[in-house]
Amino acid sequence: MDLFKDFKSEIIKLPPDYEGEVIATLVSSKFNTGKRKSVLYIHGFVDYFFHPHLSEAFHNHGFDFYALDLRKCGRSILPHQRPDYCEDISEYYAEITSSIEIIKRDEPVSLYLLGHSTGGLIAACYMNSGEKRGEIKALILNSPFLDMPYSPFATRMMYTAAKAISKIYPDGKTKKGVSPVYSKSIHKDYYGEWDFNLDWKPINGFPMYYKWMIAIIDAQRSLKHSRIQVPVLLLHSSRSLKPKKHTPEVLQSDVVLNVEDMKEKGPKLGNDVTLVEIKDGQHDLFLSPENVRETAFTEMFNWLYNL
Repeated sequence: MDLFKDFKSEIIKLPPDYEGEVIATLVSSKFNTGKRKSVLYIHGFVDYFFHPHLSEAFHNHGFDFYALDLRKCGRSILPHQRPDYCEDISEYYAEITSSIEIIKRDEPVSLYLLGHSTGGLIAACYMNSGEKRGEIKALILNSPFLDMPYSPFATRMMYTAAKAISKIYPDGKTKKGVSPVYSKSIHKDYYGEWDFNLDWKPINGFPMYYKWMIAIIDAQRSLKHSRIQVPVLLLHSSRSLKPKKHTPEVLQSDVVLNVEDMKEKGPKLGNDVTLVEIKDGQHDLFLSPENVRETAFTEMFNWLYNL
């Protein structure tokens, strides 16, 4: 499938927020029928939908495919906004709810939610308190951001510091964005095989604001009381790595998050959670080398077929 020829976008206009005008963007495959099972994909931090092979895989298994570029992300970034910024995870609920309504406006199809990294955190939170969570049949998490990749003590210190700094400097942010090691591992101009818009997903990421950090940690803490009522599949790599530069092992590891956090927090999300380890997977398992991502696809669709 071709990202520019085989998909269409629908702008979702949302109520203005503390930065002004807000939109989100619902991307849908032109090969959708509107009459079969459907999946809604939610991307991660410093991310957007750019992987048509994900849609193709779902089509090949009898699903329609939709992807949501959240507010201030990807196709939804407006000039006056801080990219990928939020002050509360619940801000994203409005566009998820609107997307569900759009997908189901003509046919009452079975709908599945798929979230990657921060998108996995957002999706898990939505499935606890989102308005239309009852319309979702199952939740799939691809390396979800369920905890900060630091020790509990370091996370508490970070949270306390972020709270203090943001009160004095409401727009306070880190000088650096995310580590470029992961982005370079997947981009075709470096060590990967994928192409993406570097204005929407820059190699060095976007600045991380202290208020954003607070929002993320608050959301993660809220999942201590998670009661997701639908089946959950959590896919994760077999190991994590924290490299300072590219090495061959980067292409076989999650270099963004700690998989042990996923293994610890994941089973507590609900009463029906399945964890599957994908050997040598990268952070986005579906962007891993071909043999690894095919294993991830096989595991996901086998799980879906057995629901």
